[in-house]
Amino acid sequence: MNGQRYISPYTDFGFKYIFGSELNKEYLISFLNALFEGRHHIKDITYQNSEHLDEVVYSRRAIFDVYCTTDKGDHIIVEMQNVDQDYFADRMVYYSTFPIREQAKRGDWDYKLNPVYTIGILNFIFDKSSDDVHHEAKLMNVATKEVFYDKLSFITIELPKFNKKEDELVTLYDKWLFVLRNLSRLMERPAALQERVFASLFRHAEIDKMQPNERRQYEKSLFDYNDINNSNVKHFREGKEEGLREGKEEGMKEGERKKALDIARKLRAAGVDDAVILATTGLEENELKSL
Repeated sequence: MNGQRYISPYTDFGFKYIFGSELNKEYLISFLNALFEGRHHIKDITYQNSEHLDEVVYSRRAIFDVYCTTDKGDHIIVEMQNVDQDYFADRMVYYSTFPIREQAKRGDWDYKLNPVYTIGILNFIFDKSSDDVHHEAKLMNVATKEVFYDKLSFITIELPKFNKKEDELVTLYDKWLFVLRNLSRLMERPAALQERVFASLFRHAEIDKMQPNERRQYEKSLFDYNDINNSNVKHFREGKEEGLREGKEEGMKEGERKKALDIARKLRAAGVDDAVILATTGLEENELKSL
């Protein structure tokens, strides 16, 4: 697997292998507490069924990567999303309806709900108007600009925007984003990640320590992930060639360059050699080193 030592969290299996296991729920608890930065403190979580069916005639299935409730009763959905979608915000809202509706109680009920958080960890640029990695949205009173309902939160984390180096990591949240962004490219645990949770995580994430059936599942998941990226590369190259045919030989436009950089990030996360990435995207070597 191109010399990879650790699994890629970008893959479906890899993400669930890290965050979706009852035996290793300390990783998810640590990540969530880092994300909330002291606003909430989670002591324990309970994993819930991550597959739900809509209650309509033509049922639509929703499968979450990770779905849990906290010791305080908060409902949290966590999704790793690799591919941009036209209606990704709609998808997040749709997913949030399931933990809302399942709180309904038979008989007399005052409609009191526990908080619901829908968290999207994104391997693409979602908000092109901002350089911020972390975004949080709630229902707002349009006139006053104040939060109308504080129990429904939509959080997006845009990993391609996170470019901090090891010596720039300050908070636990920084360190978690660094791990998610770079784990599959690392050959050892960085010195900056001294917390016990990371020592445990890096041991757990070693590919050679997986059981044979786990390794097969991971390899299948990695193949699927690379297949998606190869499709993105194909569309990118076709678009580039079409542009050249139309006489756009002055070089990459800024939009094309951003797409090339985004694809390069995904390929590096999957463990693809730099030489292949350079040949595929048309980037310069100094551009790739800056990622």
